[in-house]
Parts: sequence; C-alpha cells; structure tokens
Amino acid sequence: MPLFQFFPLPFWLVLVAIAVFAVRSWRQSESSLRLPMLMVLLTATVWYVGDVLYNDYTEYLVEIDEASLWYAWWEVLTFICAFGIFTPMVHRAFNRKYLGRPSNLLYLVRHGGLKAEGFQTPIDSACLILALLWIGLMVVALVRTDFDFKGLFMPYLGLKADPWGRGRIGSGFDSLIALASYTMIGLTSLFGVLVAVAMRPATRLIAIIICLLTLPTYIFDRTRSVMLVTFLPGFLTWVFMRVRGGIFVKAVILLIGFVVVEGWLKFVIENRTDTKIAAVFQQGGSFQNNDPAGGKHLGLNMFEELGFINSLIADGSYRPNWGERYFAELVNPIPRALWSGKPLVGIDYAIARGQGFDNADDNEAGVGASISTGMIGQGVVNFGGILGPLAAALLMALWVAILARQDLLATEVWRLFLYILGLILTFNMGRDITLLVIYPFCIGYLLLLLWQGWQAVTQQRLAPSRAVGAVNQASPSRNPEVILNGTRRNRRIRSTFLKKKRRK
Repeated sequence: MPLFQFFPLPFWLVLVAIAVFAVRSWRQSESSLRLPMLMVLLTATVWYVGDVLYNDYTEYLVEIDEASLWYAWWEVLTFICAFGIFTPMVHRAFNRKYLGRPSNLLYLVRHGGLKAEGFQTPIDSACLILALLWIGLMVVALVRTDFDFKGLFMPYLGLKADPWGRGRIGSGFDSLIALASYTMIGLTSLFGVLVAVAMRPATRLIAIIICLLTLPTYIFDRTRSVMLVTFLPGFLTWVFMRVRGGIFVKAVILLIGFVVVEGWLKFVIENRTDTKIAAVFQQGGSFQNNDPAGGKHLGLNMFEELGFINSLIADGSYRPNWGERYFAELVNPIPRALWSGKPLVGIDYAIARGQGFDNADDNEAGVGASISTGMIGQGVVNFGGILGPLAAALLMALWVAILARQDLLATEVWRLFLYILGLILTFNMGRDITLLVIYPFCIGYLLLLLWQGWQAVTQQRLAPSRAVGAVNQASPSRNPEVILNGTRRNRRIRSTFLKKKRRK
C-alpha cells in the first residue's frame, strides 16, 4: 500500500475520529439520533476520505501545495469532532419535549408495524393528496412541453422533454419553475416510499403507476444526485421494511442494487458529454470509456476542493466572505422579480477558480460553470479555516436534530416520509449545505404543515356538533342516573332529583 505513505498524521486522526463517533452515535441513549448522525459521518467519509482513496492523491500533491492539504485534513478533523460534540447538545435543545422517546423508524424495521390499521389509513389519504398534487404539476409540465407525452413519460424511446428548464440565474418568477421542479423530485421520491409501505392494492397501484411515469424522467437525465434522490428512498425502504428475511438476504439485495446503480451511473458518465442520455440509450449506448476521467465518478473531489480553497486564501486570491455565502443560500427562494439584487450563490468562488468569462451569457452569471465547495469547504469560504468547520458542523448538527424530530413524531405518516427522504438527501449535502439540495424536504414539510392546518380546521368545525351530542347524552333531565360525579351544580341537581324521588 505505497499510497498511504503520502498521508500525513491528521489523515489517520480523521479515521480514528470517524470510527469513535460512529460507535458513539449508535450506542447513545437517544436512538433517534443514530441513523442521522451515522449518515452525516458516512457523507463526510465518502466525500473527503473516499476522495483521496478513489482519486489519485499524488496528483493533489502536485497541483496543490502540501501545506494547504495539511490544513485541509485538520479542518476535516475539526468538523468531525465538532459535529460529534454539537449534535447531542443541539438535539437536547431543539427536541426538548420529545427526549426519551424511541425511534419510530427503528421500531417499524424491527417489529414490523406496517400492517397496522392506524398506519395504513393515513397512507391511503397521503397517497390521494400527493396524487392530486402530482396531476396538477403534470398538467403544467404537459402545457410547457406542448403535450410531449413521449418526452415526459417515455424518454427511453427518444429525447427527454424538460418542462422545468431555466438558466443559472433566474429572472422574473423563474423561482416558481424551480419550485415546481423540486416539488416533482420530492413527489417522485415519496411515491417510491409509498410503493414500499402501502399494503392496500389500490394505494400501491397508484404509487407504482406514478413511479413508472415519472422515474424515467430522472433516470435518463444527466444529474446523478437527482437519480439517487428519486430512486434510493423507495428502494431502501422496501429493503429494510418490506423484504422478508434476515440481514443476509437484505445484504445480498443491497449488493445487487449497488452493482446496478454503479453500472448505470458509469453509463451516464461515459455518454453524457456529447448528447442526452435518452438518445444514447435508444441507440444502444456505449461503454467504450470515452470519458476523460476513465469512467470514474466526476465530482467526488471535495477534499481536493478544500485544498484549493486553502491555497487561494493563503495567496490572497480569495477571502472568506463572513457569512455572505450562507446568507445567499438562505434567501435563494425569493424570486428575483421581488428582489432583483438578490445575492448570487458561489459565483465569487467560481471566478476565483478561473471559471469567469467576460463574454459569458448574463443568464449564466458570467461564469462557465459553478463549483461546489463541499460542506466543510463551504464553511471555510464563509468563516475561514478555524471557524468555518465549526459553522458547518453546527449546521449539520441542526439538520440531524430536524431529522430526529421527524423520527420522534413519525407516528404521523407524513413525518416518516420526510425522515426517509431527509436521510437520503443528507448524502448530497456533502457537496454543499444548500436549500438547492433539501428543497424536496422543505416542500414536503410545507405539505405537512398544510395537512395539519386542514385537520385542525376540520376538527374545529366538527367540535360544536360533538359537544351538543355530548351534552344531550349527559343531560340530567333526560338521563339523570348517569350523573355520578362532576361539577358542584351537577351534584346539586342529582341531590334534588333524589329528594323528589323519595317523596313519591
């Protein structure tokens, strides 16, 4: 293993820290933190440790100075340790009322509560509501594509239609188009989960039909992160909550699924440069390794990017913006029609990395491409090499607390859907902690709030009739014998009634 001789001491400390906090995460008393914390640790491991093992670390040593890489490892270590310390503290503060409750998802996985009537009835209602929303969005998509049914529902037969296309810099109310796009991604993910958890044939059939109509749009696209978000929630839910058999059977299915997904992603990488994946698939595809990366997954280089960030800061080419990048991420949902001067996300760093062009299209923000900084690098470009990893760790701790809350309240089916979706989205946050990644979760949470508001209004309308029925049933003039105790007035009425009865 000659490669390992190039790794400095903090690399090995990072491995130790990941192992320690992974074991600590699983063995802690708050079971709702286990899966979200492990998912964040896995994300950091893949995007940073996995980067240097999957790609050629010796090339990083050539293109980036050794000091910048050395600082990068300390920043990763700081993030891991801070995340492991911050998360239980944030969870206790954020979920104070629900501490001590068990993990609902783990209970369903271990004891199988899917068949319960109280669990399946809300699933049927959720499926109908989501189906109506899906139909509404699909009508809009058909109008925007001139009713290109083939391009929307069967891209594997020809070119794929794109009803939500827009430039890098939106104009007017393009944010509504983006909202519709992210909503459709979230709906596709949720219907995959519905296929796995629904027990009633009608509900499952609706979910299967919608998945068959919608999934090809994303599977035959070029964006691998969206492919994973739309496919993995349903697949993993089916494996862990529906498949009968022990851990060995589930492991075999997961292995087969990994091989299939890996093969398809490799096909996408090798064929997406010159044309659309749908067209390549129709023509038979190609595995001739035309990709300059040799068939490797491009973009899995967040440690390399962290090294570049340190190098640019060290030579003065880039300066931390002290929270401006996080602020730009936060206000991203506001339409430019309402705020024309809304800050851009990450354009300053893309320019520092040499992606700026004077003659670039204005709708592309003057850059040839945007560059992801990674969840740790994003903290560094905001607050520098010391405070940056701490800020990123705090944000991920808050995200874990939000997910844990969904698990603790997952007796509501909507919460369970959000929890599963959030776990999968966590992996994509390794490239950036951004609303652009968790929009499907945010939209799902908005649907949850609307659902709860509708239930509250319905219960308030029914409350008066229920109260009148209760009063009539317990009225002393009609059935005084039922008044055994209660208010002082009720006891006085009962006493008067008994006296009259004795006189008779």
